[in-house]
Amino acid sequence: MDDGARPLWRQRDFGTFWFAQTLSVLGDSFAMIALPLLVLQATGSLARMGLLTAVGGAASVLAAVFAGAVVDRVDRRRLLIGCDLVRMVLYGLVPLVWACGPRGWLLYVVLPVCEAVGMLFAVAYVTVVRGLVDRDRLTEANGRLNATAAAAGVLGPLGAGLVAAWTGPAVAVGVDAASFGVSAACLCFVRIRARAVDGAERPGRAGLWRDLRTGVSFLRHHPVLRTLTVLLFVFSFLTLGLTDLVIYHVKHDLGHPDGTVGTVMAVGALGTIAGSLLVARVRRRFGFGPTWTGSVAVCGLAFAGLGRTHAVAVVAVLSAAFLACVGMAGTCSMSLRQEVTPEPLLGRVTSAFWTLQYSAAPVGAAVLTWAAERHGTALVAAVAGGCCVLIAAVAPATPIRGA
Repeated sequence: MDDGARPLWRQRDFGTFWFAQTLSVLGDSFAMIALPLLVLQATGSLARMGLLTAVGGAASVLAAVFAGAVVDRVDRRRLLIGCDLVRMVLYGLVPLVWACGPRGWLLYVVLPVCEAVGMLFAVAYVTVVRGLVDRDRLTEANGRLNATAAAAGVLGPLGAGLVAAWTGPAVAVGVDAASFGVSAACLCFVRIRARAVDGAERPGRAGLWRDLRTGVSFLRHHPVLRTLTVLLFVFSFLTLGLTDLVIYHVKHDLGHPDGTVGTVMAVGALGTIAGSLLVARVRRRFGFGPTWTGSVAVCGLAFAGLGRTHAVAVVAVLSAAFLACVGMAGTCSMSLRQEVTPEPLLGRVTSAFWTLQYSAAPVGAAVLTWAAERHGTALVAAVAGGCCVLIAAVAPATPIRGA
């Protein structure tokens, strides 16, 4: 049987990449819970948690400026392996150092570098799928990857919460490091087809800034992508700190242990699975504009209610609703970008899009958590959620409506 006609799970290269990518997401989801818990353990401060998120987000944004040009220049498989190895080593340092006592400063060193490397991995991942499967199977491949990534997003927070409860959050970071090591080993056996690149679209040698401008120019001249970039800029500013807010609300406001935090986040991640499974069907029925707009509106309503509930079960359900709709809106956005962007430009356009989208998000995370610590999670969540609903209200008056 021709390899391209086989089920995806029986195609060796894609199957191995699929497994490696799932492990990388699992590691990221462990870090998402374990690192804020370490900060809270060392300082007891929500503002310090938000500052760590902001520093990591800023490093990710800075890396996004150059990620697309780097991905379009180097061997993508080696880049993915290198990214996993760097994260394995850096995250592996945390439990070793923590064994001698809490060292909060280390997290502000490790996380920014790991976030920057993670951005390189993410941009490379978007382009690699096209080198693993035929063009007519891209949608199927992306769906499989998103579904298992969402499942890892469920197991990661749950596992991180349980490990943190039993042995401490530092050990959970060590598990995170191990997952990246296994992922790197798997990627060593993946073969990626070379892309045919038009000379006019090949990255030049004039500099990375010119390549970034190439991606920005494409976004600026596409009316829907231009509008999405602006609206997602505001949305990311408002929502990047949501995980810290939920963790603080469950532990500080409601008085529950680390294990409950992991359970809440795992239940929330179930929403991501639901969103990944539903988005294709919903978009086919209602179109891009209504699907994206409705998803953002539900995100805002769920966010607004998070800080006002005192029941852990309701917090988990609202987190699931938020993450489901974030997943639907994000998948719609990424799919549209893949559909309309020429393949040789995809890395640079993805890099430019993420740079612009998240450029203010670290500041937003710091502001959100600082305000919540002083004025309460209920008020801050209500204001941020209301602003997200306003974004959804504005979208139908833009080119998104007819996308």
